[in-house]
Amino acid sequence: MVYTPYDWAQTLRQKADYVEDRLRLGSPVVALSCHEGVLIVTIHQAQRKIYEAYDRLAFAALGQQADIEAIRMLVIDFTHVEGFQRSPEDVSIQRVVGFAISPTLRRAFSDPFRAPFVLRALLAQVGERPEDDVFYIVNYDGEFAQRELVAAICGTPSVEEDVEGEVRKRLKLGEVKLHDALNVALIAWAFGKLKTDDSDASRENVTDEELHKVLSESLSSGRVEVALLERHSQRERRFRLLSDSEVKPIISAFQRV
Repeated sequence: MVYTPYDWAQTLRQKADYVEDRLRLGSPVVALSCHEGVLIVTIHQAQRKIYEAYDRLAFAALGQQADIEAIRMLVIDFTHVEGFQRSPEDVSIQRVVGFAISPTLRRAFSDPFRAPFVLRALLAQVGERPEDDVFYIVNYDGEFAQRELVAAICGTPSVEEDVEGEVRKRLKLGEVKLHDALNVALIAWAFGKLKTDDSDASRENVTDEELHKVLSESLSSGRVEVALLERHSQRERRFRLLSDSEVKPIISAFQRV
């Protein structure tokens, strides 16, 4: 059997179609910079989506849970080896994406005899100031892109752009406080969910009433997950999951809709 360049290109197209179909209805993840740090928000049905990666780094993803776990462990192993061999200060989001995640995803996607990772990932690194925060979106084929102040992963890249635009429209990023940031992040999550599920995703006239309804229904059947990479913490590990008491005042307003 002769395997031609055409066969290889056709295989990549089939892989891309397969992964994109699996990701299309994934629950969005929204991350943004605020005064207190980097806020990361999603709503899930079962498994967690947001994890600590290293002292100043967080990892989130949507996709197949086994693939998410495999890449999460890769990130943890890579960062801890980097921190031990070099120093914790040398562990950066750029090295994690460029030397660990991207090559692994690219090899699996490019090899016609391997299954691709069903995953789209978001990585965040908190800085001393909001403008120093760094976000990366990493695709299943190893391609990645940097974002500033806000980033989202959704079922499709076009919806991601819409969600990020919605956050920028509602907030002055970097200066906003945690309470307001969480409120808008939830609205943006609902915006991404509605645009992903809607058969007419190109429509622009999405009302706040529609977004509140999506949030109310999602919160009644799922669980909100909120993480913060703290900017001003004295702890080396800046990552923490917000408690129910911190989140409840925000989500209760949507649950009453």
